[in-house]
Amino acid sequence: MSNRKHNFIIILISNFIVAGSMTMIMPFLSLYIETLGNFSESYVQKWAGLIFGATFITAFIMSPIWGRVADKYGYKPIMIINCFGIAISIFLMGHVQNVIQFFFLRLFMGVVTGFIPTSMAFISKHTAKNVAGKTLGTLQMGSVGGSLFGPIIGGTLADAVGFSYTFILTASTITIAAIIIIFGIHEPKIPRKPKNGIYTRKNVIWAIFHHPLMLNIMFVTSLIQIGNFSIQPLLSLYVSHLTTSNQVALLAGVTFSAAGVGNLLIGRFFGRLADAIGYEKVLTTLLFISVLCIIPQAFVTSLWQLIGLRFLFGIFSGGLNPITTALIRREAPIEVQGEIMGYNQSFRFLGNIIGPVLGGFISALATISSVFFSTAFLFLTAAVVVFIIQKVPKKDFDDVLKEHV
Repeated sequence: MSNRKHNFIIILISNFIVAGSMTMIMPFLSLYIETLGNFSESYVQKWAGLIFGATFITAFIMSPIWGRVADKYGYKPIMIINCFGIAISIFLMGHVQNVIQFFFLRLFMGVVTGFIPTSMAFISKHTAKNVAGKTLGTLQMGSVGGSLFGPIIGGTLADAVGFSYTFILTASTITIAAIIIIFGIHEPKIPRKPKNGIYTRKNVIWAIFHHPLMLNIMFVTSLIQIGNFSIQPLLSLYVSHLTTSNQVALLAGVTFSAAGVGNLLIGRFFGRLADAIGYEKVLTTLLFISVLCIIPQAFVTSLWQLIGLRFLFGIFSGGLNPITTALIRREAPIEVQGEIMGYNQSFRFLGNIIGPVLGGFISALATISSVFFSTAFLFLTAAVVVFIIQKVPKKDFDDVLKEHV
């Protein structure tokens, strides 16, 4: 087996473990907050958004730094740091005494978070451009598969053994992923070109803001994340309004997983299709169809209607992240690809910051149903942006970099 294929399999397995572990705690995040005091529903909704987004505040700052370090020293050390750091943070979350401690632990976790995008950047860097969509779409099956089972396992554990023990078990499984990376990954060395030395951080940032396609794809990445993350922290509360069952955490996990099933079934297909007919065309189409799957979720009257619509949404949104990452891979010179992927992660994490806060405040001011309308508007805006940038004359990113040397 080739080293590249071996690394791909190890990363696929690790992504499954990390994504599954990370999503184990998501279905009961707002329910856990309720156990920390006697709070109103409005208070819980606001803090659910803030705590959910806290991790991404520090991740937003750290992503380009980790990317630049990865370009210099390799991705393997960064992935190991991510795993151990996340494991320690989640372990401590099971022992917090109040909402503020929970918030600061989530904030600290952001310093070392981002294993999934870092691993995607690692595989992308060692993948040919003409099969990047297919490869990243296949890789996403690991994280999506983990996200599919994680919420169900987490919800079941929370109902069976309580929240604190679920945090401990989650931390343990992420530690296993770190051990797999340590002994399983063999990172190939890529020869450096002498010109890489003249590309400073200032050069790269200037080039991003003067390359229309690169900048707008990062903006679209942010819009997608804002839309997705504005509803996720509130989904368990939305589920509790649609059912009288006592197993709310489990049913919230099933609802979370519904979109993952759709992703798992079709994500690789859209990546391969984008490789064949063009990333921009497929991305635009998927965004428009996603809008049509989001709006009806605001009008559901039963839990099974919501689960069905989340499944459809998962089918058509499953190709969004692999395609945007493949677009970045296509445009970015390999010498600074890690850093550029890091900035793309920052745009993604910016969406992760804004989304939960936006969703929390919209639901507090109006209703949770209203959040679906704002999400649909964001996806529609992203579709229009991608459609327009297809008409803009193409620029070579390497040429833009040289303009500011």
